Amino acid sequence: MKIGAQAAVLTALILGLVTFVGGNKTVAVAIDGQSQSVSTRAATVADVLKDSQIEVSSLDAVSPALETAVADGASIDIKRNKTVQVSIDGVDRVVHTTGLTVADVLEQLDVESDAAIAQRPALELADLSTAIDISTPKVVTIKVDGDTKNLDTTAATVADVLAEAKVKLGKDDELSVKPAAEVTENQKIKVTRVENKKVKETEPIAHGTKTVKDAKALEGTKKTVTKGVDGERTLTYAVTLRNGKEADKELVSEKVTTKPVEEEISIGTKAKPKPKAATKAPGSVSATWKALAKCESGGNWSINSGNGYYGGLQFSASSWAGAGGTKYAALPHQATAAEQVATAEKLRKSGGWGHWPACSSKLGLR
Repeated sequence: MKIGAQAAVLTALILGLVTFVGGNKTVAVAIDGQSQSVSTRAATVADVLKDSQIEVSSLDAVSPALETAVADGASIDIKRNKTVQVSIDGVDRVVHTTGLTVADVLEQLDVESDAAIAQRPALELADLSTAIDISTPKVVTIKVDGDTKNLDTTAATVADVLAEAKVKLGKDDELSVKPAAEVTENQKIKVTRVENKKVKETEPIAHGTKTVKDAKALEGTKKTVTKGVDGERTLTYAVTLRNGKEADKELVSEKVTTKPVEEEISIGTKAKPKPKAATKAPGSVSATWKALAKCESGGNWSINSGNGYYGGLQFSASSWAGAGGTKYAALPHQATAAEQVATAEKLRKSGGWGHWPACSSKLGLR
């Protein structure tokens, strides 16, 4: 009986050992891609992790689920939760992810494929030193040089947008927004071309006039001694053009390039000689002389017929001068009727009415 009891105990021990050895399992546990082999008798994933002193949080991803039964040779994949700083269009946020690379975060956030990413998508999150910088496409309008440009851009700043649109700014050009400003959706950017330049213009300088007295010239007479000439000055302006149109103009300097020449006029101061007393002409004209003038000139005492004869009685210039008519006027028709008759009386006394042959005969004067 004693031997039988010992045999029974031995048999139980052997069976227990077989059962213990038979229940042991080898499980592969991978944490963020780093795998390790775990020997365990645990029945579930949770028990395996507990026995292996592997702690997981509610934000970690464990596959298969914690309550899943574990068989020998099973694999458990754990992706640790990570806190990642992300900047989307300048707005900072914190993202919790179990991904391993920047691409995993982009996929989790459903970022557009044409968005601009500062980091390489393949970069592992463990190697990140800065926030993931994401810039989504935005519609921007640029007004420049009389044209309007519409762009879909992922540029971060206004300066970057202008560079993308190949818009170069001059040193004086103006922007409606600051170059460093962040780009926003439907942003409008206006470029004002500003040009500052120096412009030279000329204008005349009017000459002056001075008078001098001339004692040798008669009173009332004037003579130009020196002809006046206008001068010229050059004006320099600082001009500002805005989009090609003059916006401001300021005089900065002026210089006389040609001096004016003053005009000099002499004025006579010599007293005029007193005029000789005019010879008084006879008073009235008799009917006889009127009739003779009517016959000779139609009674027109001021006629210049153009045939060498003048006045109402048709004197020739020589007969007028010979009879002394020039004391009245240079030619007969310039004298009065009475002066012409007075001169004609002198002719009649020396030669009778024959000086007027046709008309005197017609009138019965001879």
